[in-house]
Amino acid sequence: MAIIITDECINCDACVAECPNNAIYEPDSEWSYSDETALSGSVTTPDGRDVDADAENEAISDEFYFIVPDKCTECKGFHDEPQCAAVCPVDCCVPDEDHVETEEVLLEKKVWLHGE
Repeated sequence: MAIIITDECINCDACVAECPNNAIYEPDSEWSYSDETALSGSVTTPDGRDVDADAENEAISDEFYFIVPDKCTECKGFHDEPQCAAVCPVDCCVPDEDHVETEEVLLEKKVWLHGE
């Protein structure tokens, strides 16, 4: 499953540099699938949706850092554990019960994001 940042976030920024998928954004920041990934132009997500990878999407939170679920792989294929959770000083990076995914799906998403 994806990781979510709770409202206990203190906006310390420790998690951002640790994310291999560039799935973590500052509060009130627009995001795109193409940010620091191999994606560009019109692409089909692993779950079958057609999206413009370069389009700017609305911020998920305007109060604290947030993780884009479609870009989160729980660091599968990169690390043994989610790095955001490992470095978070207030333990606010937790599993997102609304985005439960198998390890196989997370690894497919990694390949989709990075072309590897």
